[in-house]
Amino acid sequence: MTADRTTIYRARRILTMNPSRPEATHVAVREGRILGVGPLEELTGWGDHTVDDRFADKVLMPGFVEGHSHASEGTFWRYLYVGRFDRMDPDGKVWPGAGSIEDVVGRLQEGERALASAQEPMAGWGLDPIYYGDRRVTRQDLDRVSATRPVGVLHASGHIFNVNSRVLELAGLLRAGVNHPGIPLGADGLPTGELKGPDAMTLVGHYFGFDREALSNDEPGLRRFARLCVRQGVTTATDLANLLPDEAVDMMRRVTAEAGFPVRIVSFRRFQALTAAQVVERAAALRKKSTDRLRLGAVKLFVDGSIQGFSARLRWPGYYNGAPNGLWYTPPETIRELYGLALKENVLVHSHTNGDQATEMALDCLEAALQGQPARDHRFTLQHCQLADAAQFRRMRQLGMCVNLFPNHHFYWGDQHYTMTVGPERAMRMNACATALATGVPLAIHSDAPVTPLGPLFTAWGAVNRLTASGRVLGKEERISVADALRTITLGAAYTLRLDSEVGSIECGKRADFAVLEDDPTEIGAENLKDVRIWGTVQGGRPFPATEA
Repeated sequence: MTADRTTIYRARRILTMNPSRPEATHVAVREGRILGVGPLEELTGWGDHTVDDRFADKVLMPGFVEGHSHASEGTFWRYLYVGRFDRMDPDGKVWPGAGSIEDVVGRLQEGERALASAQEPMAGWGLDPIYYGDRRVTRQDLDRVSATRPVGVLHASGHIFNVNSRVLELAGLLRAGVNHPGIPLGADGLPTGELKGPDAMTLVGHYFGFDREALSNDEPGLRRFARLCVRQGVTTATDLANLLPDEAVDMMRRVTAEAGFPVRIVSFRRFQALTAAQVVERAAALRKKSTDRLRLGAVKLFVDGSIQGFSARLRWPGYYNGAPNGLWYTPPETIRELYGLALKENVLVHSHTNGDQATEMALDCLEAALQGQPARDHRFTLQHCQLADAAQFRRMRQLGMCVNLFPNHHFYWGDQHYTMTVGPERAMRMNACATALATGVPLAIHSDAPVTPLGPLFTAWGAVNRLTASGRVLGKEERISVADALRTITLGAAYTLRLDSEVGSIECGKRADFAVLEDDPTEIGAENLKDVRIWGTVQGGRPFPATEA
């Protein structure tokens, strides 16, 4: 396709997400943008053209927009996967799930034996101890992997590390008298090896290869992440908590500018190691460095932690199993300040809230900030927001907020939420997509990759079916339709990123970003939505087959 020539793609069916023309058979593309969509006879009016039949038996949708993911989905594969479920890596290899703590330790021992250097740390990711009952992983477990080299594992939630005694020694923490809410102590008065929340995790991460600033500049990981996006039909993906040092920004600008780079990255600056004023200033400066395929200038705030890690903040009556309440990651006065400054500078803020108490704090803080700095269309978004009730959704609507819910939790942790973390009633209202839509809150849904695997159609399946791993329907009243679910992974997610004028639907003037599907998601059946086969993507008018990713 040349710059001055039109290519008209023919498809079996085009699902546009444009209410004025919801379906079509042809789409005209020029210079990476959509000239029009409709029947062939309408589109030939654009002049000299070529009809491309490569998608004649395919279904086209707007390129999927992953509104909450992390490029570390590509980076973490440099470490050893020890998660509970089978998982495919960027090269197509399936790694089996670890069914017990013994399996986790055994896999780490095997990986440790393969290390070339005696000083090299052993690192894993995906640990999910909630599947192993009340038994927590301890430093003694990881000491069995090695007592002399640093060993550490990141939990699946991304909010907790487990480390061995050597890491604690290097960090100066293997001693009595440690007093930190994120560092639990054992019966011997010493840290157990579990470290919860960013403050505690930062003390040890760099000793076994989990330095967030270094990981943010991982070029091979960014390339692996892009390949995963193509395989899942994603043309726009967030990198939703990056420290974005200058060298990482330079790398991302260079890599995403390559002619063959297949995805638009929307990278948020994580609120960490800066004041509220500094992070807003940094975001505003980064916004000027945005390109078509690298969007910068937004902030990610963390209010609390993880429900299955028992570090989320819950309102009364708290955790179902009696565990103590979780951690506050950011104090309310700081949140109010950040919101106010961001509203003034038109900087988008997405806030992580898992527990309903954390959601309530975020709502209170935004309400106070809006009184001092009114804004008509701020699109501040609550990410995860898993335990919000109907009253909180009504407040979100009144405050002009969006929400990005996490229905993958129903499958991966729904049974544990039902029996252990929050109990049956609250588990059945978790990720209340139907309530959000009924209340009029702009809705997206997400994978939070690498917390769960990248895959918008699986996430849509989760919102439509709400099935747990054991087959329980977790809250049938909160199920949504296939049509609504498909909108949340396209136009819905684009809206939360302020990109709905560019992507999220197939219509004149927008970017020529398509998910190319072998099956029709509206005909395959709601129960099979996750099994829709994906040919690949078209991003900016450039086709990318999944077989070549």
